[in-house]
Amino acid sequence: MLTLLDQLDKGTLWRSPGGIHPPEVKFLSNATPIGQLPLASTYLVPVPQVGENCTLAVKLGDSVLKGTPLTQGTSIWHLPVHAPTSGTIVAIEPRASNHASALPVNTCVIAADGKDTWCELVQNQLDDLSHQQIVDKVRSAGIAGMGGAAFPTHIKLNPVSEIDLVIINGVECEPYISADDRLMREYSQDILAGIGIIHRLLTPKRIVIAIEDNKPEAAKAMQAAVSQCGLPAGSIRVTIIPTKYPSGGEKQLIQIITGREVPSGAIPAKLGIVVHNVGTAYAIHQAVTQGKPLIERVVTVTGRNVGKPGNYWLPIGTPVDHVLTATEFTPEPDQKVIIGGPMMGHALANIQVPILKGTNCILVPSSQEIGSTPEEKACIRCGECATACPALLLPQQLFWHAKAEEYDKAASYNLKDCIECGCCSYVCPSDIPLVEYYRIAKSALKQAADEKQQAERAKQRFDARLARLEEEKLAREAKAKEASERRQASMTGTDKNAVAEAMARIAAKKAAAQAVTGESITEESSVTTTDTTEVPKGKAAVAAAIARAKAKKAAQANADGTDTNGAETDNAVTMDANDSISATDTIAQEAPLSQKDKVAAAIARAKAKKAAQQTDTAPLESTETADNTPALSADDDKKAKVAAAVARAKAKKAAQQAETAASDIEVSNTEISVSDVNDAEAIKKAKVAAAVARAKAKKAAQQAETNTENGLSQTTTPAVDSAASVQADVNADAETAVNAVATDIEVSITDVSVNDAEAIKKAKVAAAVARAKAKKIAAASAESKTDAEIESVDEIQTEDNVASPSIAATLDTATTEADAVLPSVESTAEPIETAPLSSDELKKARIAATIAKAKAKKAALAQEANASSDSSVTND
Repeated sequence: MLTLLDQLDKGTLWRSPGGIHPPEVKFLSNATPIGQLPLASTYLVPVPQVGENCTLAVKLGDSVLKGTPLTQGTSIWHLPVHAPTSGTIVAIEPRASNHASALPVNTCVIAADGKDTWCELVQNQLDDLSHQQIVDKVRSAGIAGMGGAAFPTHIKLNPVSEIDLVIINGVECEPYISADDRLMREYSQDILAGIGIIHRLLTPKRIVIAIEDNKPEAAKAMQAAVSQCGLPAGSIRVTIIPTKYPSGGEKQLIQIITGREVPSGAIPAKLGIVVHNVGTAYAIHQAVTQGKPLIERVVTVTGRNVGKPGNYWLPIGTPVDHVLTATEFTPEPDQKVIIGGPMMGHALANIQVPILKGTNCILVPSSQEIGSTPEEKACIRCGECATACPALLLPQQLFWHAKAEEYDKAASYNLKDCIECGCCSYVCPSDIPLVEYYRIAKSALKQAADEKQQAERAKQRFDARLARLEEEKLAREAKAKEASERRQASMTGTDKNAVAEAMARIAAKKAAAQAVTGESITEESSVTTTDTTEVPKGKAAVAAAIARAKAKKAAQANADGTDTNGAETDNAVTMDANDSISATDTIAQEAPLSQKDKVAAAIARAKAKKAAQQTDTAPLESTETADNTPALSADDDKKAKVAAAVARAKAKKAAQQAETAASDIEVSNTEISVSDVNDAEAIKKAKVAAAVARAKAKKAAQQAETNTENGLSQTTTPAVDSAASVQADVNADAETAVNAVATDIEVSITDVSVNDAEAIKKAKVAAAVARAKAKKIAAASAESKTDAEIESVDEIQTEDNVASPSIAATLDTATTEADAVLPSVESTAEPIETAPLSSDELKKARIAATIAKAKAKKAALAQEANASSDSSVTND
């Protein structure tokens, strides 16, 4: 059985499927030698031409020589572009492209100086170069496939697999084109020199030069060159193949020469085969041995409307209009200028476009050669397109899906294997431009693939960023943990205690800030609340701040040392006042509060200020009294100090009760004013309650100040005066209790809507009763104080037992005086239209007053019991 190489040596050929035999019309251009055209005044060099991601090596205004590189890049697919002649860079801007769409591409515009001066060229001996150096020189010369595809040549010269067969393509099957024919006739020796370089790089077992039988002169010239080349005998041969279009296609030529079919989506190198054009072999020889980059190529200029048809050496970047002018082009109406042949070329929308590395023909046919484009008709399903397809595709199905823009379905019918030869369009009786539909579908699929690839790259970058951020986070955490372990290892016992104390303070602060509903803070200077259902956030914050300030003051007092007896008590009172001020200041400096919390904070600051004023006044009065009083005996002095301490404690207690009551009333009213600020009824209610609270707070402060003065004035008097002071305190406490009861009545009644007539009347009566009680008790307290100065301790004890009946009598008379006091209440609150009290309403008011008397009596009895115990301590 013969091997493939044996069959090649015998000249065995295989038939390729499909194909057509259109008129060749090559005689218009192949009869004359390759010529030269005059230099153009301006050259348009698109950058880049092959590959992407390049950078310009020149700038505007630079002078360049012929062969100077204009671009540079690192991508394996990038091929540099060179200046086609000497001149100056006058513009770098988008210009129309040599494409059917004429879309603009970035272009270097070179104004030629007419000298056509070469840059310095480096010539080399082939034997002095290594394989990699040869490949690098081919790449730096910018050589691409000259058959029309413009595939980078250096990639084909450095395959990853072993190559058994190299095919030199000299078929040139498309009508009108004769560039390769004339090149083989005139430059056969240079072509064989290039083939020798390819043989050295790839070391194939066989090299086949394929030429169609319609080019006998070219075949004869190449056969003569083969016989004179230095390649091993039998390793290279010229093979003549039948003329048929498109036998010059890469895959079709491989099938004709070897009988093998390149799989869909694969390249010939996987079969151990590489195909190069004869023009590419010539360019390789020029680049490696003479150092010339690819700046010009042979182009066929043909057609009935060209006065001088033929093949010409045209520099890359030569404008098409300059070529047509130099060849005496005579246009017709609706003239077409086609780049490429009549089968695979495309008509130009603008002739101000340049010649490219893949441009092999400029065709300007007359109307007799190529008529007007016929009207597209409906497909008749004749199947001629499928018969003519050299790639064995189904052009009819591809057309349907491409026309319906179902590009995915078209791709499933192997649209990418279409070589766009135009055989299907040529044989179609309905004049359907099938190739145009396929090109549009391919462009859409390519765009979709590019977008998908960009999205995938973006996703990869995003994932890489997330991974990097996570690694950095873990690294920071590990570094922080390591640093913490080092600090703990180097930490002494004192430092550990300090850390523990700091943690304890933080925990205490959090616990204070998280005060929950229904809890009462019972510490010395804390805010007391009677609401068992909900604690306002503002009050909780005030209480927490007071607790912190108190703890700080206590720590300072312990550090400075403590006084004895009365001095300690004074310090405690002063500390409480200062704590309240510090706490309210702290609340004011914290984060922004709600309206309710701001009101609570203001109330706390006012109470703290009053307490501070009271404690500041007490020591001054005590000192003045002590300076103006003669010295006492040790026993009397001791008793006096005890009595003074009791008085101060009671004064403090009364002040706290007054402050607590005021705080409760004001916070309650604040809640009403904040939540119901848009309610007219609630506004009136809040105003009445606020007026009552202000009056109550003022009286409580005055009473606390009076009690303090009474207690402190007795510190330097005999023991008998101390007993009288205790009696005064009892009466003052009774008065405070009565006022508190009256205030409770007022607060409870003002909770009722102010628009309720009955509730308004009840409020007025209760307020009058409370004021009358307070007035009577104050008078009784003053009278008791005068009597106590001349009575003994035993007599004071007796009067204590009578105090309660006197208070009861006062409460009995308070009701009858209520009507007289009502105007004072009306002046405090807003004017309200009310009707005269009925008998039922007066009855209800009297009942409320009776309740108030009972509560006052109970409070007085409790104060009497406390006074009795205090008196016994003083007597002892």
